[in-house]
Parts: sequence; structure tokens; C-alpha cells
Amino acid sequence: MTNTASRPVPGTAEPYRPAEIEVKWQKQWENDQLYRAEDTVPGKENWFALTMFPYPSGDVHIGHWFAYTPADAHARFMRMQGFNVMHPQGFDSFGLPAENAAISRGADPREWTLANMDNMRRQFKLMGASYDWSRELASSHPDYYRWNQHFFLKFFEQGIAYRKNGAANWCPKDQTTLANEQVKDGACERCGTLVIRREMPQWYFRITDYADELLEMNGIDWPEKIKLMQRNWIGRSTGVTIGFDVSDYVPGTQEEKIETFTTRIDTIFGVTFVVLAPEHPLAEKLTQPAHKAEVDAYIENARKQSEIERTSTEREKTGVHTGALATNPLNGEMVPVLIGDYVLATYGTGAVMGVPAHDQRDFIFAKKFGLPIRVVVAPEGWNGGELAEAYVAPGIQVNSGKFDGLDSGEGMGRIADKIEANSWGHRTITYHLRDWLISRQRYWGTPIPIIYCDECGTVPVPEHDLPVLLPENVEFTPTGQSPLTLDDEFVNVPCPDCGRPAKRETDTMDTFVDSSWYHLRYTSPGLMEEPFDSDRVKKWIPVHQYFGGSEHAVMHLLYVRFFNKALRDLGFVDFDEPYARLFNQGTLTRDHMKISKRANPLNPEPIVEKFGTDTLRCYLMFLGPWDQGGDWSDQAINGVHRWLNRVWDLALRNTVSTSNGSSTDERVLERVSHALTGRVVADMKQFKFNTIIAALMEYTNELSRIREAQNVSTDSWSAAIDRLLLHIAPLAPHIAEELWERTGHDYSIHTQATPVWDESKAASEIETIVVQVNGKVRDQIDLEAGVEEGTAFEAALASDKVQRHLENSEIIKKIFVPGRLVSIVVKPVK
Repeated sequence: MTNTASRPVPGTAEPYRPAEIEVKWQKQWENDQLYRAEDTVPGKENWFALTMFPYPSGDVHIGHWFAYTPADAHARFMRMQGFNVMHPQGFDSFGLPAENAAISRGADPREWTLANMDNMRRQFKLMGASYDWSRELASSHPDYYRWNQHFFLKFFEQGIAYRKNGAANWCPKDQTTLANEQVKDGACERCGTLVIRREMPQWYFRITDYADELLEMNGIDWPEKIKLMQRNWIGRSTGVTIGFDVSDYVPGTQEEKIETFTTRIDTIFGVTFVVLAPEHPLAEKLTQPAHKAEVDAYIENARKQSEIERTSTEREKTGVHTGALATNPLNGEMVPVLIGDYVLATYGTGAVMGVPAHDQRDFIFAKKFGLPIRVVVAPEGWNGGELAEAYVAPGIQVNSGKFDGLDSGEGMGRIADKIEANSWGHRTITYHLRDWLISRQRYWGTPIPIIYCDECGTVPVPEHDLPVLLPENVEFTPTGQSPLTLDDEFVNVPCPDCGRPAKRETDTMDTFVDSSWYHLRYTSPGLMEEPFDSDRVKKWIPVHQYFGGSEHAVMHLLYVRFFNKALRDLGFVDFDEPYARLFNQGTLTRDHMKISKRANPLNPEPIVEKFGTDTLRCYLMFLGPWDQGGDWSDQAINGVHRWLNRVWDLALRNTVSTSNGSSTDERVLERVSHALTGRVVADMKQFKFNTIIAALMEYTNELSRIREAQNVSTDSWSAAIDRLLLHIAPLAPHIAEELWERTGHDYSIHTQATPVWDESKAASEIETIVVQVNGKVRDQIDLEAGVEEGTAFEAALASDKVQRHLENSEIIKKIFVPGRLVSIVVKPVK
């Protein structure tokens, strides 16, 4: 590790000038392609470190730094641990902001995006990140998005991709559909406009076919909160689907039923009403003439509201009567049918049975509309009186016909058996998860490779015609309508099957399709014949470590798992999960508010100009636990900068030794050095960057003390400085590289191994003993571990700080706690 024979003798350290050395080494690393990953390196295991690639919005802001620099530090650490590390970067470059720029500024989306990518690439290099830029990708490049189209066609062949009419979330401002996950508090997550519901033909991926498999997450090392969020979003429920007859109210039909799903079939005898979604196909048929005007107005109003609004638990439930009655098959009772906007046509059957005695929402609804509340599962000690609120716990069946007296758990099974035996319904598994809506009515995305022919119907674009290119030099209207719909040359094409005039699909794909397989493309940059090379994929994937925010839990992180399983079933890959490990960073704030480009900006470039990249990197890692985030302080960064200056000074100043290698400081230095490495390695594996830097600061302080004492050998001192630089290297790569060179080592520190450590040498041989006089701490003394009581008292009494408090006093008691405390009790001498 150390070559003291060739090491120059440093003199007085010149000032630390981060701007000079950072530019120097960034150019050197780039010219040498130091971080270029080979697919195979003899004797090394591969390690794929990946952070969610950014949208090229124009600048790498401080939030990017907070996400990317700790991830880079960990990738550098794994390289020093002996792995062959691939750490690529690219751009998630399709998306709505480019179109918004085109509309508001008259910019060309392609040119706007490319210019932003150039700027952000420069800023990423300023960050000093160890990216393999030879593997860079951009999802808006035809060489990439042609494979989106290829996968779509394969999904279409297998029925995974399909088109149907359905109610979609529609943003009136952006003129596009939104997935449920992209609606936040009833508004578009991009622009904040209130979302409405709109019926239109849509393209979907059958993610629901994989619902049960997506619930299986035992084989991936992901945060439990992410697993829980995905399980809740998938929302698997077991219960019974049962039909309520409404044939008397639907003329011309022999049998018409409202199907409902319930997880509490034990409460079926307590049904006192049924509620339909406004979009339910029976809503109009069942509405009686006297109620038509009120129902029509109610349905029209519901269409203006988002699903999030309609299902909010804070919103009062509303509804209107249809005038129809539905028959409960278990007891023959006829109950009123209402329409309520809190019921969704896209979830379950689009109808719910109201059991107000055993569901609090139904209880409130029944009270509002004067509907009966009948107890059918009795709480312990129930005397038959009215309930003050719904009783939702298990109990004993009452008012339930022949099932009275049964435990409600047993009642569930018996009632379900009777329903199935009489063909009134069946046991069912349902999911909250819905198929992935991928259609977007926008320009800047992957064109969906479908052509519509009056003769041949829906026709896939032939593979040899891929990619379907986005037209250039398009014009945007203030309404936000997609230019694709207005481009006759793009829209009007011959049918691939019959040659007759046909029209091209003008929807583009949700950009989450782009990010659902990008990790695979990183293994095979520039490959033209196929999306990725299967042999190279096997060398790198599943991704060993993935980084990103928890806000992507039920969007990107769920979609990418589905996409991988679909590709597996189509024979593209042979593994189940794309990312073996996941770590979520927290949120960086300033003045306890989220930092954003508009509301609370913080540009990193002036900070780099003032303090240097390494200071900013280390400060972001030091300000708090990475997974919890932290609050920016303009003052606190100065402390990190002072620390790096001390490191610079320590490494380059002379240290005159008077030691033969056997002093107490020699033993202390050996112990703290090995302890440091043990702590750094353990904390690096847990992404505890703040405690790593705290440990390095403590070590720096200890080295400063030892240098002043000049009581260690030159070899020991040089080894300690080397150890310090090697541990700093992943965190502050530029200063570490510069000091490594200046202290006589061969280039590069970033190809060195993590220092070795011995746990037995890290064990403390020194104990810090607190000395009290009359219960007050007067000093702390360092003694050899296991020191005897007499020796401890001798050392305590020899302390000048202690002696000052013993003057004119008589010692009346001594207390010794081994390894911890010397306590002296005195009284004044008269």
C-alpha cells in the first residue's frame, strides 16, 4: 500500500485549491476512460450499480447531487472492494416538459432536449461521478425507442397489449390521459390542473395477469415500506361475488342481476341497499322515469371528478335513488338501488352492497338517506339495541336465518357454500390493481406501432418498418393537441396487409415504458440487431444495487417488475426480478421546505465554485442519514470544507519521528486505524455516509494530535495517511487522487483496494477513565485496559486538573469502577 522509499518528503503544504485539482483529474479520468467497464475481468465478480436515470430538464440541481453522489461513492467503494463495477448514466428523455417548452417558448422538443442533455452531461462530469459514459443512452433516440415498439408488438402478439374503450383520467390543460398513479389529490401531477374522466379508446398492458406473482417479493432485498406499498396497491382480496336480481326493472330480459363483490359474506343478511357506479351499464336501464332528471344530473357531475376525489375518505358520500329495487337471494328481501359516485366502475364489479351495521361508510350513508341498519353479526353482550357506529369485528351470526348462532368466521364458509350450491354467486379473488394504461395523447414519446384499416382492422406495423419515427419540425397549438394528429403525412399510410388507405395510431407510449427495460440496454450499448445481447445481460443482471426515490414505488418500480416478467415469458430474459437490491434516499430540504427549481431553488454550481466538488459531495453525505434526507445549511458546509483542508495539510506536512515503533501512540494509531476501517466498511455496506465522514473526522483529529506529539515512526505515519486517503477516495475522489500522487503513489487511487483491517487490532487497549471529585467531573485520563485500582488512583492524583480540587482537602473515600470511573470524596481541612 505504501512505498516510503520512493515517497518524496513533503515540506510546508501549499494551499488546497480544489478548482484546479478537480478539473485536472476530471480530464485525466475521462481521457484514460478510467471508469469504463469491461464485460469480463479475470478474477473479479461483476457489480452493476445503477441510479434512476434523470429527465433532462435543463440542469443538474442540488436534488440530483443528493441522489447521485452518495450512490457514486458506493459504486467507487465496491470497485475498491475488488468488484468489476459498471456504473452507467443516461437520460429519460421523452416526456411532457419538452412539449410544454415547445408551446410556451416555440422551442423544438428534440433540440430543447438535446441541448439540456449536453448541459446536464457537463454538470454530471463536474460532479466527479465515476460513470461509464461509453454506455450512455437516451430514450428519445430512435435506436432506443424502436425497441419499445418491438416489445409492444411482441406484447400485442401475445395479448399482453390490447385496446379497449374505457374511462380515462384526462388533463384538460396538457390534453393527455394520465395513469391513476399520475393523479395527485385529484389533479395532474405535472401541471396541477383538475383531472376529469373521459371515455376514449385506450391501449393497455395486462399487468393484472401478473398480480399474484408481483405480490411475491421474498427474493429481493428491497425496503419493507416499498414492498408494503406495492402489496397495498395490488390489493389482493378474497371474497364472494353474488348477484342481486333486478329483472323486473329491465324490460325485455329474462334475468338481469347486479353483481357485487364482498369480503364479508357473513353480513349478507344485513344488506339494506345496493349502490351502482355512475358509469355502470345498468345505471341508465334501472333508473325509473320519476328519477331520471336527478340521476342524469348526478352522473354528469360525477364525470367531472377524478377517481381520487370520488373515493377520498375525507369526502362526504353522496348518492341518488334510481327507483329500482334489487332482490337479495339469501332472504328474498327487496332493497333500493342507488347511484353513488364513491363507487368506481373500474374497480371490482362497479357495484357494492350496503351493509350499514358492519361498515362505517355504509353506516353514515344509511343514516343520511334514512335506510335500515340491521345487525347480523353481534358483538359480545349485544342486547338487540341500536348501534352508535358500525360493528366491524367478528362476532356471532344473528338475524341470519339458519346461520344464527354460528361464529361469523364459520358463517362465512357456510354462507359461501350455500351461494355456490344455488348458483347465486361464487368465491372470488379481486385486485385493486388495474391494467396499465399506456396511451398518451402527446407528441414527444414513442409512437405506438399500429395502423387502422377499414378492411383489415387493427394491423401491427411490420418489424422491418421499425422504428416508426416521430416527424420533425412539427407545429404545436396553444391547446396542447398532439401535432401527430395534425400531420397528414404521418397519419395517412397504406395498410401493410391490403395496401388500401389506412390511418396510423397517433397516441404515444407512457414514458414509464422507456424506463421499464433501460437497465437491459446498458449492457449492450450501440447494438443495432436486437434490444440487448442475452449473454451480456446474464453477466450483469439482475442489477446488483439500484438507487432511487420511494415516490416511484407504485409506478416505475412496479412497472419494471411487470415488464421483466413479461419479457421472461416471451423468452427475452431468464430471471424473475430486474433489481436484486434497492435503496431509497430521502429528500433534501432547505429551511425545511423541499428544494425545487421553481419554489425553493439551490443551484450547485456557485457552491462548487466557492468550495469545490469534493466539499459539496461530502457535505451532502454528512448532513444526515441518506435514507432520511436532511436540511441544507449555508453555514454547516464550511465545517466540511475546513476538514478537507486539514486532510490536505496532514498529508503534505513533514512529521519528524522520535519513535522506534513501540510508543503508546504507535499502539493507539494502530488500534484507531484498524477500528476506522472496520467502521467504514460496515457503514458503507449500510449506506451510512454521515457516520463514515464523522469517523474520518475523528481519525483526522487523532492524526493531528499524534503529529503534534511526533511520537510515531515514519512508516506508521505514512500508512495512516494512506489509510485516510483510501477511505476518503469514494467520498471526495479529487483530493484523494491528488494527495495520493503527491505522496508518491502510482496512479490511480481509484484502482486500489480497500485497506485491510484486523478486528483483534481494532480492540481497544486503552480505556478512558472519568475522574470525579465530590461527584463533579474534573478530568478524563487514558490508561491501559485492565489497569489495577492502585495504578488508576495514582494516575488520577497525578492530574493537575484533579490536584487543583484537592488543595486544603482531606480524602475520605475512594471509589473505583474498572474501565469507567475514579471517584474521590474529600472534605476541607480545618
